[in-house]
Amino acid sequence: MTGGGWIRRWFPERQIYLRAHGEIRGYAVSVRKQMMLAGAALALGAWTVTATAGMAVNAFNTHTEDARATRERAAAERVNADLQARLDSAVMRMSTSTGSLDDIARTVERRHVALTRVMGQFRGVPGAQTALIPARPAQEGMTPGQRIMAVRLDQERLIARAESFAQNRAERLRLAFRLAGLNPAAYVAPGVALGGPLVEARDPRALAAILDVDEAFALRIRHASDSLNEMRRLADVASSTPIARPTGARTTSGYGVRFDPFNGRPALHQGQDFAAALNTPILATAPGVVSFTGVRSGYGNTIEIDHGRGFKTRYAHLNAIAVRPGQAIAVGQRIGAMGTTGRSTGVHLHYEVWVDGRPQNPARFLKAGESLVQ
Repeated sequence: MTGGGWIRRWFPERQIYLRAHGEIRGYAVSVRKQMMLAGAALALGAWTVTATAGMAVNAFNTHTEDARATRERAAAERVNADLQARLDSAVMRMSTSTGSLDDIARTVERRHVALTRVMGQFRGVPGAQTALIPARPAQEGMTPGQRIMAVRLDQERLIARAESFAQNRAERLRLAFRLAGLNPAAYVAPGVALGGPLVEARDPRALAAILDVDEAFALRIRHASDSLNEMRRLADVASSTPIARPTGARTTSGYGVRFDPFNGRPALHQGQDFAAALNTPILATAPGVVSFTGVRSGYGNTIEIDHGRGFKTRYAHLNAIAVRPGQAIAVGQRIGAMGTTGRSTGVHLHYEVWVDGRPQNPARFLKAGESLVQ
């Protein structure tokens, strides 16, 4: 059977008759129209299957990450339990040792200095100040030796909490990247140190000499510093990623294929829409530099911000623009007011996120920001 015969077999010309008000009208559905309708149906079906598969994969990845976080928390609890057992054993050994009280006191003082250097690197990290407060054990009824040992044990617990806090914070940052559809390893260069003796001395013996502490405690400092460095690298990238909300308004339309409100045809909507009252403030979703302000075809009054590392955001249909090209912008700064300029059916903000020149789903970035706030 020829190609044309096969087509005519599946799509023969059809006649449709409609009767209304006593009149009968006939319509011919040509082979071409039938093929176009079939093609549109197949495309819609393929898109539906792809979208459903994507949602299923995303749900599976989220479940996997939650399971991984649970396993890591359980591992951390086992490590802390082992640490407590070793500390209790150390107390018993030191209680029966012949070392002088002055020697033990000097060891505690040197540890305190080293610990202070580590704790100083947590300055400004959300939640660190509350989580890393020393226990300050009660010392009533204790001998001088017991009081010194209590402080030493508190130092051990504090460095353990610092390492655990940094690891948990880093894991939450990695999860936020994955929620945004990003690979954290692609944005955080491994092995990049922040500087200072805590990251320069890889050998615990060398670090012990630099900090003037015992080698065992230097090793604990080393591990905590490694976890801290990873956390700070991830936090540095996250700080320039557009994960904040551009407005507190409700979402009216999301990213993806939708019916164009003007012509009724399916079209890709490359951003997310938020609706509110006229002149509702619009906020920058990450720090950056304004790269464009003005009118773009279809977008009306538009602001574009370059956040570095390939991230760019676009804010469209604005009623007013409050920034200028080249201006440095902070996260949460008011940059304009909501309007209905350009190809718009009502007052709303059209918000886009671009990564390396490609539009992304803004909802993923907003979800990543919400996960860090929680």
